[in-house]
Amino acid sequence: MASGSPRRKTILEQMGFTFDIIKPESIDENSYLDCNDLHGSIQRLAGIKTELVARNHPDMLVLGADTIVVKDQQVMGKPEDRDDAFAMLQFLSGSKHTVITGIALECVSEKFLRTSVSCTEVFFRTISDCEINYYLSSDEYKDKAGAYAIQGNAMIFVEKIAGCYYNVVGLPVTSTINLFKDFIDRKESADV
Repeated sequence: MASGSPRRKTILEQMGFTFDIIKPESIDENSYLDCNDLHGSIQRLAGIKTELVARNHPDMLVLGADTIVVKDQQVMGKPEDRDDAFAMLQFLSGSKHTVITGIALECVSEKFLRTSVSCTEVFFRTISDCEINYYLSSDEYKDKAGAYAIQGNAMIFVEKIAGCYYNVVGLPVTSTINLFKDFIDRKESADV
């Protein structure tokens, strides 16, 4: 897995996978995002992260992913600091936003590369500044797109979701399974 995300690690383990974690080189993620093509650019970003690991391990099947939160065409990645997290949560309060995750699966030796994108709509109830400050008193918001963890204490902000819950956590299950199925189907047809 080309990610250091403990949430993605947990989801993959729950799906029954065994794997190694190899974090890709650090890149400026924002330079790859295009607000006019968020689905395409988040898939390309996941592909770049995957390729950074796959080229050094050509016989491995490498999975990478990247998640963003979007509201009104404004992209929110991980907050820079507490003030940034506060502003993000205020912006999300009382409204709908979309969590978009791009995923990529690559095996260099098999000349296999597939990407996918998954979107989940998340509806937040109106959150008071006091509630936001209380939430931010823990470190849970750090390293989270949109400054919240739906699987943690931020669950109390959520009225409802439409789409894959695990996508909001960090890795869409069905889209991930489908990429692995594509690899298996391609490999089986090549071996015939």
